[in-house]
Amino acid sequence: MRPLTEEETRTFFEKLSKYIGENIKLLLDRPDGTYCFRLHRDRVFYVREDIMKKAGNVSRENLLSLGTCYGKFTKTGKFRLHITALDYLAPYAKYKIWLKPSAEQQFLYGHHVMKSGLGRITENTNKYQGIVVYSMGDLPLGFGVAARSTQDCRHADPMTIVAFHQADIGEYIRSEDTLV
Repeated sequence: MRPLTEEETRTFFEKLSKYIGENIKLLLDRPDGTYCFRLHRDRVFYVREDIMKKAGNVSRENLLSLGTCYGKFTKTGKFRLHITALDYLAPYAKYKIWLKPSAEQQFLYGHHVMKSGLGRITENTNKYQGIVVYSMGDLPLGFGVAARSTQDCRHADPMTIVAFHQADIGEYIRSEDTLV
């Protein structure tokens, strides 16, 4: 477990800022303690500093996980967010979409969001902007990337993709067999 390098930090914060913008500061300085991001086996973990210091007594080989996994770095150096970060990203999300009840199941199966399943969308959402996907009951379901801007969505065909799927809470069940 080590701090992120300058390049890793830049890549990681660029990805986070696509979803929560300047609210990254709120993740680090919280009223319940100071938190930090640490890298372990290509995965970025979000952990309270006092717990991180205590975990320093455990050898790298024996340490499996610490805190909440936000995602992992690929072999090419890109960062991919995991669904475990959803609970921390959702309250600070700048851009959101809400799905109709008929489209929730399709999204949870890993499909993109069609215009026919779109309930609402945050105003001024740009194309290729990171978004958090909610049910109409304000339950965060996952996150993705806007395929169309808010203005384009108003005039789009019902079968047009308006958001690309990135991750959803159904991944826990779909990847149940592959988890160690």
